[in-house]
Amino acid sequence: MTTPIFRFDTPEAVADWYAIDDRVMGGISASRMAFHSEGHAAFSGSLSVTNNGGFASVRSPVIVSASVGGSACLLTVRGDGKRYKFSIRTGAELDGVSYQAAFQPPAEEWTMIELAAADFIPTWRGRVLDHLPPLAISLAKQVGLLIADRQMGPFKLDLRAIELVG
Repeated sequence: MTTPIFRFDTPEAVADWYAIDDRVMGGISASRMAFHSEGHAAFSGSLSVTNNGGFASVRSPVIVSASVGGSACLLTVRGDGKRYKFSIRTGAELDGVSYQAAFQPPAEEWTMIELAAADFIPTWRGRVLDHLPPLAISLAKQVGLLIADRQMGPFKLDLRAIELVG
């Protein structure tokens, strides 16, 4: 059984998404989450390592009912061949711990990516934190998408839905 967190079939679905790119530390990467007229969202932009940059990300607040639980997240995406990370934050603050799971969808093909709770690694500013407990998806306060790992140049990840697997 799946429970939708986001269905990107209307312009309103991307209204609360905002970018946090390496510009916060002097870089020049840029990203955005936008609605596409074909009825999906697109996380897109350009990644650069100029000025010690190297990441682009978007995130949104989310409300997950504890009664739903959740053993995994299911993303319906169409990639460009690059690696991305899906992140979940259990706090509402701007700069806190982020649980991240990497995925690489095939280019130009819609697919479903299932990320189990155990796939998420706790990080802070890109550094792995070994001392934290495993992710409890039901505690999610924010979700996000990130591209990094020196994958310079333009990128685009299309999304139809983000769901919880119960």
